[in-house]
Amino acid sequence: MATERTPLPKTFFVANTMEIFERLAWYGFFTLSSLYMTSPHNQGGLGFTEQERGLLQGMIPFFLYLFPVLTGALADRYGYRKMFLIAYGIMCPSYYLLGQVTSFSGFFIAFMGVAIGAACFKPVVTGTVARTTDNTNRGLGFGIFYMMVNIGGFLGPFIAGYVRAISWDWVFIMSAFWIGLNFIPAIFFYQEPTDPHKQQGKPLSQVLKDIQDVLGNARFAVLFFGTLIILMSYGAKWISGQTCLISYVVWFSGHGLWNYLASHQRNAPWYQQKITVGNKPFVTYLLILSGFWMVYQQIFITLPIYIRDFVDTQDLVVLLASSPDLLAFFAPVDLSLINSELQRLAGEHLAGVISAQQVYFELVHTKVMVPVNVLNEALPLIGQSPALAQQYAEQWSSQYRQINPEYLIGLNFLSIVLMQIVVSRIAEKFSPLPVLVAGTLILALGTALGGLAHGMLMGGTMVLTSILVFSIGEMVASPKSQEYVASFAPHDKKAMFMGYYFVSSAIGFLLAGPLSGYLYAEVAKEANQPALMWYIIGGLGVLAALGLVLFHRFGVMEQPTLDTAQTA
Repeated sequence: MATERTPLPKTFFVANTMEIFERLAWYGFFTLSSLYMTSPHNQGGLGFTEQERGLLQGMIPFFLYLFPVLTGALADRYGYRKMFLIAYGIMCPSYYLLGQVTSFSGFFIAFMGVAIGAACFKPVVTGTVARTTDNTNRGLGFGIFYMMVNIGGFLGPFIAGYVRAISWDWVFIMSAFWIGLNFIPAIFFYQEPTDPHKQQGKPLSQVLKDIQDVLGNARFAVLFFGTLIILMSYGAKWISGQTCLISYVVWFSGHGLWNYLASHQRNAPWYQQKITVGNKPFVTYLLILSGFWMVYQQIFITLPIYIRDFVDTQDLVVLLASSPDLLAFFAPVDLSLINSELQRLAGEHLAGVISAQQVYFELVHTKVMVPVNVLNEALPLIGQSPALAQQYAEQWSSQYRQINPEYLIGLNFLSIVLMQIVVSRIAEKFSPLPVLVAGTLILALGTALGGLAHGMLMGGTMVLTSILVFSIGEMVASPKSQEYVASFAPHDKKAMFMGYYFVSSAIGFLLAGPLSGYLYAEVAKEANQPALMWYIIGGLGVLAALGLVLFHRFGVMEQPTLDTAQTA
């Protein structure tokens, strides 16, 4: 006899409503963040270098995904509603300030505020879903929750893309507005899913002890984070390749000596202990999986600016030409901005300050992609007769008009909303590892296909194809990456292992940002090989898949069977 499903309570739907608004704010900002940070000052952007952009997009989300280890424990001790209100109190002004600051340090601080607020929010909303569901409706509950995440992810960039045509400031005002709305359900409709006086949660001292048991001790943390900081410094071009190599030699030699002199006693002060890794197979798995997330994040931090700079989406513009309203929405242009920019850039080109290639990269910010050979012919004429700029602006806004990149990225979220259930039902018939490996390879193929969009007549169609293939890989691999943890985690520690699973996302972000900044600056733009950039990223995805196969073969003592994998 089938078990009757327990109805989902009101608090469950309140939490899901808040999740939609929070995702509207995050993806409305983050999907456009690469475009904003690299746009020139005179067009409302920050004018950051690719390395600065990559550093911010790697370091800040790293802390966003790492802090929930602590904020989740605080929520269990002091109450979920309090943590919600703290999260919104931090995020709302931080989102607004992101659009007001112009310096690297100011943007860093405001972005970190968003990360801290989001880190307070994440474990509380997922904890609410977990606590308001039971064995009869948990699958349905998390399915609805995942749907809400992707609905917010789909609508956020669309709304932000529309308001950025007014001003970049409105992107951040809207993000702050969505977070501000969340105060209403949190104050008036949300009910604590447990009694905070009876459910105190773990003290922070126990949380820190769990971190050591699962991941490693403080010595391991110092070695690990120092290694990443050196790598990020090289990716941000703060140090040269030679300095990076010397730093690593000194860093690892110093730790080797430190470890040789350290005590064997486990109760010694942390600085006298030897380096200890917690659960070695699990830590190895997290490091391999971070390669998957490193590749995955490129769709949000690299693909938007790649589409803007290198993908001719005129084929999609032609499809929309029969509907002027849709064309104005998906491919807005500002003739006055193009006119003024053409006059300025033509003057600088005539004076020998910038080349036609540099003018090309300046004009793509105005939503037109004019071939360099056309610019070589037109710029001298405009430079000698600035009045011609208006004529060229009108001509090029029609002939070389481009789709906003954020609208194309939205296909990722839309495909998940429409296809995730079907994909999951097919994937559930197989063991976690083969599906996880297959999904990683499909995701890698999707990124590599993105490279083919450069220089193609059907560039817009090709990049949409790559996003769709990428999304299928994500739908296949992402759920199975968690199921695989459950298949080999100790039975009495499954919840703890699942809690630390998201450390792989944090490390993936930390690696993804500097990788994006370095490859985009050095390979895509400096070497003029944007397709090669995507082939390299796809190759890293293949290496992650190979790493998962080797880990399953050699890293786990007890191999999960099909039955245990499906019931985990």
